[in-house]
Amino acid sequence: MPKLKTRKSAAKRVHKTAKGKIKRQRAYHSHILTKKTRAHKRMLRKKIVVEGPEEKRLKRMLPYLEK
Repeated sequence: MPKLKTRKSAAKRVHKTAKGKIKRQRAYHSHILTKKTRAHKRMLRKKIVVEGPEEKRLKRMLPYLEK
């Protein structure tokens, strides 16, 4: 069977947890931060576990994810 290619753009943005789940950064934390409340910005700092169809799509993009 041929080797599969990893989508490098996805590999740079996600990490694998110890149990094999995929974690990613939340969106909307890169610009226009003056309008957002302090609590909202604090919430955006935290990583989130990917679930459902998004996880399936990422696992297809990253066949050899080992982080």
